[in-house]
Amino acid sequence: MLLKIRDSVNLPSPLSISIWWNGGSILGVLLVMQILTGFFLSMHYTSDISNTFYSIVHIMRDVPMGWEFRFLHANGASFFFLFIYFHVGRGLYYQSYLTQPRTWMVGVTILLVSMATAFLGYVLPWGQMSFWGATVITNLMSAIPYFGPSLVEWIWGSFSVGQPTLTRFFSLHFILPFLIMGLSAVHLIFLHEKGSTKPLGDLNHLGKIPFNPYFTWKDFVGFVLVFFFICFIVFFFPNMLGDPENFSMANFKVTPTHIQPEWYFLFAYAILRSIPSKLGGVIALAMSIFILYFLPVGMFNYSFSGSFCFAFQLIYWNLVAVFILLTWLGACPIEEPYMTLAVPCTILYFFLFIMLITIPIFWKKI
Repeated sequence: MLLKIRDSVNLPSPLSISIWWNGGSILGVLLVMQILTGFFLSMHYTSDISNTFYSIVHIMRDVPMGWEFRFLHANGASFFFLFIYFHVGRGLYYQSYLTQPRTWMVGVTILLVSMATAFLGYVLPWGQMSFWGATVITNLMSAIPYFGPSLVEWIWGSFSVGQPTLTRFFSLHFILPFLIMGLSAVHLIFLHEKGSTKPLGDLNHLGKIPFNPYFTWKDFVGFVLVFFFICFIVFFFPNMLGDPENFSMANFKVTPTHIQPEWYFLFAYAILRSIPSKLGGVIALAMSIFILYFLPVGMFNYSFSGSFCFAFQLIYWNLVAVFILLTWLGACPIEEPYMTLAVPCTILYFFLFIMLITIPIFWKKI
């Protein structure tokens, strides 16, 4: 075990990697923070729907430093997804899916499990948006032909979102982070087989230096900066990334005017809303993430450095712009012109990903 740790610390790393390569280590620290704060919160949390909301109030008002742990956990989730999107974006830009396809596949799986974990956690405070968000998202399963309605009732454990739903969501939310840790270990094992990709896109072992002490200090500076920004949000703007509706206890008789998920799901929510068909919307929602699994298909054709390809640069930055635009549209009310604008953005989102897959073929011919 000690030999493996020593080999990881002394792993030869490219001299030219930039600050964008800090994302993976920062995500590891954020994951540990989420597990630790979640563990302490679970000691005082009650998954009984008659007391759940008040247990959150108890944590905030009565438990020593309870408010700090809760805000660290809630805002830590936002920072986790911010950096996981940066990490995926860096992988797209430097085409890690071509040079290290197995590492990429495990990384996409981590993203999916993280999204599931975050959704389950969003339901636990049992506020208005938590309850109605759970109702809307779980109801999407009913679009599956034949056994969809039965699947929804099986997930609920009842005929609507209630006590069995909350209990099983709490159990899954507690267990899934450990699955993420296991997948992260597999992710690192695959990464260490070839080493980090250089900004130029190659994996040769020229121009490499030991990871320690050069990059450990660089990562440490990143940890300090991220912790500073998290503390700034927690102490000065703790509710900035939350929804005001969640200050009210869940009430199945009162539907919020505008139901929306957390900001890191808004791009997928906008894609879901842009398609009139319920089944079509669910398929598009799932494919907005699953399409990342298909990117390594391009490796069977040709691998190249996207940094020197104008067409790739154009496609990539347009994809970033469309992602940000979809995130904004997901937070907008379901009315014109937002609904009409979401349709071309959804089409463009998938078209740009298809171009990322096929561009190696055309670039090779050019």
